Amino acid sequence: MRILLSNDDGYFAPGLAALHEALRDLGELTVVAPEQNRSGASNSLTLDRPLFMKQAANGFYFVNGTPTDCVHLAVTGMLDYVPDIIVSGINSGANMGDDTIYSGTVAAATEGYLLGIPSIAISLVGTDYQHFATAGAIARQLVERFIAKPFSEPVLLNVNVPDYPLAAIQGHEVTRLGRRHKAEPVVRMISPRQETVYWVGAAGAAADAGPGTDFNAVDRGFVSITPLQIDLTHNRQLPVLNQWMT
Repeated sequence: MRILLSNDDGYFAPGLAALHEALRDLGELTVVAPEQNRSGASNSLTLDRPLFMKQAANGFYFVNGTPTDCVHLAVTGMLDYVPDIIVSGINSGANMGDDTIYSGTVAAATEGYLLGIPSIAISLVGTDYQHFATAGAIARQLVERFIAKPFSEPVLLNVNVPDYPLAAIQGHEVTRLGRRHKAEPVVRMISPRQETVYWVGAAGAAADAGPGTDFNAVDRGFVSITPLQIDLTHNRQLPVLNQWMT
């Protein structure tokens, strides 16, 4: 089993170390992660400058680019084989609902999926991030399940784990993405140079968090597992648009 690990928090992030520790005896692991924190980078590729790849003392490789860059470089330029599976994380914070559009953690897994490789994004939901080992154990369970029962086609799984001890996890639920309310307004400040600067506001609260959603599962202490797809076509609007165009 050949496993590629990545993330968006950077190659030095504790979640990545915990993920590597949890999976290291399941096969041949390669880690390619961003040089620095690239949370919120989404699926961006770096096209305006060259990229470099270096190796840290712990054996992890890092790239001066985005999470998508890392997976793309690893699969199409660095490795002389195609990984059996890609695991991205463990992210410090939730990637549920609308978060998945912006998430670099999900983007790294998405790039693997677009390249035809089964991929998992895993995030630890909380504020203190005390239980990376729990998320690592969940990641291991999923990879072991994949080894025993591989999918017949590439999959993209978005996994969110409550920040609890493993014994406190209630189980897992296969879920759909919920939805958030509108984000809070940007925060405007004056810099020391008397320039007006802006910070992007916090994400909104959950709006659609009913049964069956990722928000609901995690709130109840369950691991949320959501299969994602990349087809953005709004199929129900195709006939509407055709009629509008006539």
